[in-house]
Amino acid sequence: MRNLPLLPALLTFTALLAAVPAVADFQTGLEAYKKGDFVGAAKEWRPEAEEGDAPTQYNFGLLYLDGRGVPQDPAEAVKWFRRSAEQGYTEAQHDLGAMYASGTGLKRDLIQAYKWMNICAAQGNAGCVTQRDLIAKKLKPGQVAEAQRLATEFKPQKESEKQ
Repeated sequence: MRNLPLLPALLTFTALLAAVPAVADFQTGLEAYKKGDFVGAAKEWRPEAEEGDAPTQYNFGLLYLDGRGVPQDPAEAVKWFRRSAEQGYTEAQHDLGAMYASGTGLKRDLIQAYKWMNICAAQGNAGCVTQRDLIAKKLKPGQVAEAQRLATEFKPQKESEKQ
């Protein structure tokens, strides 16, 4: 029983060790991407994206959007952008909003486009402010109110917290 206080320290140390490969894998993927090795980047990023890392999910989605290292698949890009955006990742919120606005990879939905641009704008992204305002011009006042309500109700949640 005397060793019991060491257990929390050991668990913390183990958790830190487990986190190190995640950063290394993202960095390895980023280095591969910068060298034009998109297949290598996808290979490094896939496990981290599947485990719920929002920045990695966003970057992995970009690979699908552009067809770099993976087959071009806008619907798959939407999947990864949504997972990242729902965790509060601003860049993913912007791109998801843009995809809703254009109907790329999913059915065009200007209310959802406004919602995501508004969420992104609230985090200080000036590009999202401009795009949100352009989308608003295409909506009726009731639709803007609905989109604003959806944005207000949004609460980012890490995938690790969902259950």
